[in-house]
Amino acid sequence: MGLPGSGKTYLAERLVPLIGAAWFNADNIRKMVNDWDFSEEGRRRQSKRMGLMADIESKFGRYVVCDFICPTEENRKDFDPDIIIWMNTIEVGRYEDTNEIFVPPVKADYVITEWKEETPSILAKEILRNV
Repeated sequence: MGLPGSGKTYLAERLVPLIGAAWFNADNIRKMVNDWDFSEEGRRRQSKRMGLMADIESKFGRYVVCDFICPTEENRKDFDPDIIIWMNTIEVGRYEDTNEIFVPPVKADYVITEWKEETPSILAKEILRNV
């Protein structure tokens, strides 16, 4: 999770093959269901949708990576992740409406504050060691 432009998708692209995970990108999912509603209700619907898709995939024994903003604690509760990776690499995202509602997580399992090329491999080893 993180603000738009924080590196969520960039990290996911590199992390997914290292842990053998399924991957759900929020923009791809919104495109698939043709739901571009970014109201509070639309964001809740997207959080629940991402959680449902992750739950279905994980029932088949796969790890799942979902990269999306998940801007509020309510959205995170709706999504109900097992692990939160917070891309805390920028202070302001590219969408003002998202900046206004984004609440940093109270708890995150991993916090990335700067990008390093070795970040995905270090993170993959840590995740696989702890799941």
